[in-house]
Amino acid sequence: MSCPTATTLPLPNGALPTVGLGCWKLSDPENIVGKAIEKGWRHIDSACDYGNEVEVGRGIKKGLEATGLKRSDIFVTSKLWNTYHRPEHVEAACRKTLSDLGLDYLDLYLIHFPIPLKYVPFESRYPPEWTFDPEGGNVMVPDDVGISETWEAMEMLVSKGLVKDIGVANFNAALLLELLKKSKIKPAVNQIELHPHLSQNRLVEFCKGKGITVTGFSPLGSGSYVELGMDNGQGIGLLQDPLILSLASKHSKSPAQILLRWGVQRGTAIIPKTSSERRLRENLDLFDFELEEEDVEGIEGLNRNMRYNDPGVFCKGMGGDYPIWD
Repeated sequence: MSCPTATTLPLPNGALPTVGLGCWKLSDPENIVGKAIEKGWRHIDSACDYGNEVEVGRGIKKGLEATGLKRSDIFVTSKLWNTYHRPEHVEAACRKTLSDLGLDYLDLYLIHFPIPLKYVPFESRYPPEWTFDPEGGNVMVPDDVGISETWEAMEMLVSKGLVKDIGVANFNAALLLELLKKSKIKPAVNQIELHPHLSQNRLVEFCKGKGITVTGFSPLGSGSYVELGMDNGQGIGLLQDPLILSLASKHSKSPAQILLRWGVQRGTAIIPKTSSERRLRENLDLFDFELEEEDVEGIEGLNRNMRYNDPGVFCKGMGGDYPIWD
């Protein structure tokens, strides 16, 4: 069987492994990240907002020491949080992430959301999360910062050698077009929610047409959001979908492997999260089989435009309204 799917995707200054370990809500990140590197994972996807970059950094160190790998052998992504969008705060936020991770540079640094919020100093609260003053009420305080202002400061991180490539997350086509008009360095990556319930085909094709690599978060669907009550009451999981179960049987693979294979086979990178050492190996084992055309067509039919991570929904309870478009 021919399985041509690439294990890396080219970036201007590096190569993005198509399967990365997502660190959001990762239990025991120091141990899991270390074990992941030992088991062959070469992409670690982190963020300030996840609140565990110190532990992730320790895991990276353990994994490198256990395998004898060099820093350059792994790819590390992190993200600029909403409260650091003002140009004067971008470099400090990046340096804080680097310090927490114990690294000299990042392979990829993303603007986490196109949602600038009022600055919260590190010494006041870190990570600051969404609301400005938790003691004063569950309220967001927007900041009037243009995305091009933030991007210019992101470009400076590249020139200073703190970051190899820069990109964005949760951006739609309109925002990307606006950013491309004014950028000296175009976004290398757009990281967006992608799974068969939210295939976002138009946005994926738009990014590819502009030379922007796409990374899909939540490739297994709604699990983490159901736990947090962020699933709009849907509670629908892809891992139990009858079609996915039948394809797993057909290919002698797990349902998770079918979903992940769909992600990499369409030419995107994926960042599944697992805290199970057993699944670390399983989630990498995606390159010895190929979904057939009829399989892909069936999976495409599962699309419901069902977005779980939607600021247009969950920000309203905090006094904000940030719609996300396809």
